Amino acid sequence: MRLEPRESPGLGLRFAAPASAIVVALLLAAIPLAFAGAPLATAYAAMFDGALGSVFALTETLTRATPLILTGLAVTAAFRAKLWNIGAEGQLYAGALAAVVIASHAWSSSPFVMIPSMMVAGAAAGAVLLLIPTLLKTRLGVDEVVTTLLLNFVMLLFVSMMVEGPLQDPMSMGWPQSEPIVDEAVLPELVPRTRLHAGLIIALVAAVLLSLLINRTRWGLEMRAVGANADAARFAGMKIGRVMVFTAIISGGLAGLAGVSEVAGVRGYVTLDLSPGYGYAGIVVAMLAQLSALGVVVFAIFIAAVFVGADSMGRAMGVSSYLADLIVALSLLTMLVAGLVARYRIRWA
Repeated sequence: MRLEPRESPGLGLRFAAPASAIVVALLLAAIPLAFAGAPLATAYAAMFDGALGSVFALTETLTRATPLILTGLAVTAAFRAKLWNIGAEGQLYAGALAAVVIASHAWSSSPFVMIPSMMVAGAAAGAVLLLIPTLLKTRLGVDEVVTTLLLNFVMLLFVSMMVEGPLQDPMSMGWPQSEPIVDEAVLPELVPRTRLHAGLIIALVAAVLLSLLINRTRWGLEMRAVGANADAARFAGMKIGRVMVFTAIISGGLAGLAGVSEVAGVRGYVTLDLSPGYGYAGIVVAMLAQLSALGVVVFAIFIAAVFVGADSMGRAMGVSSYLADLIVALSLLTMLVAGLVARYRIRWA
């Protein structure tokens, strides 16, 4: 028995891989659910109803999907060029902190000034945080997996120092929380009396623009070429270092925007629990989407629906909401297997 690479996986096979991964993940998650004593059909129905069964549930799912779309796009952009960005979580916090620095005092009365300024600052902060390990990789050959991962913890410690020090809200009674942003910097609601905000529109526009960038521009071609074979790209005259820096700016900027969307759309301030792991979940989203920018939108909504639905199911049936983490982890593992099946066929010879 041996594995033989497929010349070109068909479109049906490419769609079947993530779909089958999700189905298998749900089936495997049913095992611990059964041991918990919950009726499977009732439990999954409660999960579906909690995520999509009402206007409120749907808006909560889309609200949770917004940062997942942006971090998924950040990972997609980086992985396309084989820049292994594991630091989207830290870049998200960098963007959130920059948003508070810019928008916690009313230096302008116009949202048309405050919101773009906050977005630019957040994207720049995320980009700078990824540029550091990128330059270490291109100049010194340092493994970016290690540096981007460790920078997540460095960033969290820095955020802790800031929200307990210079940026702490004097009205927080000692609670580690930053000053709130001004009203002019708050993203508008998309549906009245819900948490769904204009950050979703920003995320969708970013997905379309990234898809066009990767598939329709010279810069996207260079990113894909470097990701496919850096030596061949260098031989063709491409400047690998420049491509990596460009990719880092795009990837880190998108992750930074995820932090801005959470501060300006949901929280209004920075705390240490601002993100429940959106940066890491973005890796799962990107892998399920097979590094497709538009596919990221679909799978971000799926992952968000799992988290929101599991919370609802946990409250309704007394089942641990950690089932959502299990489903996400299983989806990634089954996707890796499905991707292997899509790329290779078994030869019994």
